[in-house]
Amino acid sequence: MALAARPEVLGFRVPTESGKALLVWGLEEGAEHSLFSVFSEFGLLYSVRVHRNAAVAGPGYYALVKFYSARDASRAQRACNRQRLFQKSPLKVCICTRQKAFQQQVLALRSYRCKELANYYLGFNGWSNRIITLQNISGFDLENEELGGLPERQCLKYLCVVEVTLPHHGICTRGLAIAEAYVENGRDPLEFVMKTGNVQKLAAEKALSGAFQKILLIVLENGKVAVEYNSAQEEPIDSLTDEELRGLIQINDLSLEQLNLEEEEEFLSDFCFDEEHLLEGRQSN
Repeated sequence: MALAARPEVLGFRVPTESGKALLVWGLEEGAEHSLFSVFSEFGLLYSVRVHRNAAVAGPGYYALVKFYSARDASRAQRACNRQRLFQKSPLKVCICTRQKAFQQQVLALRSYRCKELANYYLGFNGWSNRIITLQNISGFDLENEELGGLPERQCLKYLCVVEVTLPHHGICTRGLAIAEAYVENGRDPLEFVMKTGNVQKLAAEKALSGAFQKILLIVLENGKVAVEYNSAQEEPIDSLTDEELRGLIQINDLSLEQLNLEEEEEFLSDFCFDEEHLLEGRQSN
């Protein structure tokens, strides 16, 4: 009797765990779009990146295809390895694993990727979000004050709190973020208006991503999805009322570095591969 597959837990983080990336080699030029079309049939993709082979490897290209789900990556590898999918020669596909000595930083997904992941697993009507407060806190930055009128270079800084609700699962989370930008010419009204809009948008996007960090998706083998609240990410703002949040101006203990959401680049040196697949690929050339 076969054992049931274990549920897979997915967070709204950049997928860096072992088994979620595939190495595809033996590619011809201009294959990126075809790769995305083929592999996206197996699950939601985080990225598809095509690179030219090193000179010692001969002409051609290879690619790193990254999934959010290790289960989807495994199915894709089994189905696509040694298959002629969109070119005359068959592709070689193997699963990548992180090198044991390599410590990968855990990074939050950007807001647009959070939306993609939520839409894929929860459906377009499975979640909603709203901005609770968006405050201009530029006045608290005293280093921008100069004697004799407005400074030439001003710092714009906004604080935003966003709430994400999953009505079918009874879960509600909040995220807080701060964004800032400098207005080089403080006397140019057009630059001031454009920079203000950009900073407000960035603060809202970062806060939305922060709210999604508190959600864990539990994906079952049959495709059904359960949701859990990630208590490890809980913050004091989660227990405040809307009125209390709108009056939130005490930010001295917040670190901008902690709220900085950046994405990583993939480097081939970060991975190791199944040696058996690599040897088979060389022998078939």
